[in-house]
Amino acid sequence: MASQLTARPSDVPLENLYNLLEPITVPPEKAHFTNWGLSFTCTPATIFEPENEFHCELVLELARREGKTVRVAGVGHSPSDLACTNEFMLRTTKLNRVLEVNTEKRYVVAQPGIILHDLHAQLAKNNLAMSSVGSISDQTLGGVVATATHGSGVNYGVISTSVMALSLLLADGSRVTCSRNEHPDLFLASICGIGTTGIILSIQMEVEPAFRLREVQQSFPFDEVIERLDKHAFSAEHVRFWWFPSRDVIRASYSNRTDEPKNPAGSWWWHTFLGHHVIQFLLFLGRYFVFLNTWIANFACWLVSGDSTGVDDSYKIFNVDCRYPQFTTEWAVPYENTQACLREFRDYLRKEYQDPHGIRPHFPVEIRFSASDDIWLSPSSGHLTTWIGIVQYKPYGFNVPYRKLFQDFEDILFRHQGKPHWAKAHRLQPDSLRKLYPRFDDFRAVIDRVDPQGIFRNEYVQRHILGMPIDPRFFKKRP
Repeated sequence: MASQLTARPSDVPLENLYNLLEPITVPPEKAHFTNWGLSFTCTPATIFEPENEFHCELVLELARREGKTVRVAGVGHSPSDLACTNEFMLRTTKLNRVLEVNTEKRYVVAQPGIILHDLHAQLAKNNLAMSSVGSISDQTLGGVVATATHGSGVNYGVISTSVMALSLLLADGSRVTCSRNEHPDLFLASICGIGTTGIILSIQMEVEPAFRLREVQQSFPFDEVIERLDKHAFSAEHVRFWWFPSRDVIRASYSNRTDEPKNPAGSWWWHTFLGHHVIQFLLFLGRYFVFLNTWIANFACWLVSGDSTGVDDSYKIFNVDCRYPQFTTEWAVPYENTQACLREFRDYLRKEYQDPHGIRPHFPVEIRFSASDDIWLSPSSGHLTTWIGIVQYKPYGFNVPYRKLFQDFEDILFRHQGKPHWAKAHRLQPDSLRKLYPRFDDFRAVIDRVDPQGIFRNEYVQRHILGMPIDPRFFKKRP
């Protein structure tokens, strides 16, 4: 048999192909996938966990021969069925190394399966850091890039804007490096490509010298913040809000780079025992006594009501405790539509609170910002953007009502030119997406060119990008 170093996958006999893939094949009894939110689950025909690029080539070769699709998945943090498939799944768990760190030119090259927490640690060893990070660092770098995941700051783009180049393995087994100067169409389609253009083998990303952030948190009435939105949103490098509708209060976070020594805010008693464990137990009770949810939200708002100041490493300030598995949806609206959008949503919630049988939502509404970019499918493409997200927690993993709240929320956001976060469940089809994304058809043309047989098109892609009639609840854990 030809060696791994000299063989082309197409030259490997089928029996030998199975033998080569056996060490990276997850045993059938363990070949199940459930996302972090415990909301979608699937049983792929086979799950592969490649350890190198040649393994990825072999998986593609087998898929071509057997007529299977291949879905690349990381740790399953997307709260949708984005990663789900009943055919081949390629988990990037072991493609998790940093390949190069250049402190002079300030970039890092890493494999797609590296978890952001691990990337932060590797960068810190070289006195470097990502410029902006989202609320968590539990995702893979590849997943973050493929979905244009974001942090918050009016002068900071989605994380994909920091990508300098990608190495891709295309559906036909060829490799290509793309950037803004080399295969720019493929690059702009891939850095928010939801896994449709190829398997990401490596990511070159711009970073900056390691820095600390000084975060000040304060609480304000809703009207104070919304009426003076520019004053608040532009008052620091990184600004984000947590809105507690039941109290009509916004908890505002303002973070700036600093040379001050570390001085983390918070305490175990307030932020772990009360803020996590007690709240979770109360939310569990709220499944049976819905009226409690308003009191719980008020209690949580009170827990964080005092002014606070903390200084810590950048990613520790960027990250927050997302608490428990949850249903969540997040949409992006043009910044200029923010005030009208939030006021309409507040009017909707007020009506619900006034109705004895109305919705009693969980808390808080998270509001963040990102700069304009030119990435084809980025929700921030072409304009300064406000991201608005809501949650319904699943205390101890138990389900809670969420569908009516989410549908009404999404209807409101859509009226204000909202676009859904690609990693989160939504209802939009190609006709709607084409109106929101001027380069949508250009994106379709790229994936048709690099993947004409549709190897990378799972049910999520078929539904939202191709418009095929696939039930959005097909992979629901509890239909």
